[in-house]
Amino acid sequence: MTSKIDMLKDKALSRRTFLKTSAGAALVAGTAGSLALPTRARAATGLVALVHTQAAGDNGPIDSMIAALKKLSEEKGFPIRTIYAQDSATFPSIYESLADAGAEVIAGTFNEVAEPIKELAPKFPDTKFIQIFGDPFEPVMPNVVTVSYDYYLGCYLSGLFAAKISKTGKIGYIGGVSLPPLNADLNAMKAAAASVGADKSVTGAFAGSFQDPAKGHEIANQMYQDGIDYIQTDSAATDTGIIQAANEADGRMVSAISPEQYKLGPKSVAALVALDFGQSLYNEVEKAIGPDFKAGHLSTGLGTGVVDFVLSPTWVEQGPPDLVAKAKEVWPEIEKARADIIAGTLEVPFNTEL
Repeated sequence: MTSKIDMLKDKALSRRTFLKTSAGAALVAGTAGSLALPTRARAATGLVALVHTQAAGDNGPIDSMIAALKKLSEEKGFPIRTIYAQDSATFPSIYESLADAGAEVIAGTFNEVAEPIKELAPKFPDTKFIQIFGDPFEPVMPNVVTVSYDYYLGCYLSGLFAAKISKTGKIGYIGGVSLPPLNADLNAMKAAAASVGADKSVTGAFAGSFQDPAKGHEIANQMYQDGIDYIQTDSAATDTGIIQAANEADGRMVSAISPEQYKLGPKSVAALVALDFGQSLYNEVEKAIGPDFKAGHLSTGLGTGVVDFVLSPTWVEQGPPDLVAKAKEVWPEIEKARADIIAGTLEVPFNTEL
């Protein structure tokens, strides 16, 4: 990327959202009201907490992060807590209660938790703070790491794939809320489709929420009725409604975000612009509890094991045979484009303007 694009990304990165609350005795999940941590009482050594600002049960990011944290805790033997922080007014008190209780690591989701972290991190230098999908902190705080994702690169590959397999040449994109990184995702799809031919079009829409499946269904259904036959989701729990709309007629395709969504549309979820929030959280917590913690900002893109564009193996088995055959035919071109992006020979514009 050019320095100009890097500067734009640093300024524009914002929250995206987008994931199974089940655990043993070490996992306590609840709302802020049920946290009940004793003030100034030291918790068991190594407590790691996840404060998630969207509800679990989304078959996506939050479920993925909770499952990954539980897995790591079982492997390493440390206690964990997960807290659903629905009301932003409670963020500071939740963070302070956890830090007071001696949490070694507190991870939080999305850009809305930035201010509580900035306020409390200097007061609790022995606690490491992780912000999943956040802007860089300037200046860098010695006990804080922020993580962002170049999801737009995967969306470029999705747009390229869609333009090559769509029967109508009409492609859709549905995001949760119009935010700079989501705008960049939509624009990347448009750039990819345009590279295939002027007869390819991408129509974008935003549901206004990351947790409104009904709205997602409404928008997707209208897009499909208008002749769009491939929709890229970018809307967390809202994705469920989009997939439901795709399931209502043959030949409708969706590119989603999580492998958990394959089962929601085995004949319609053709691909994923995969963003493995769980793996990302796993990686950062593992570094934070070990010797490899490094404060600052981490930008995560293709080739990292966290962001990728993948063909659904379920859809390959159960999807419409003609579309599956076409997908297999064009897939080498998608793999080449992916390799070129990683190598830097194909530059995808990071354009946040709609």
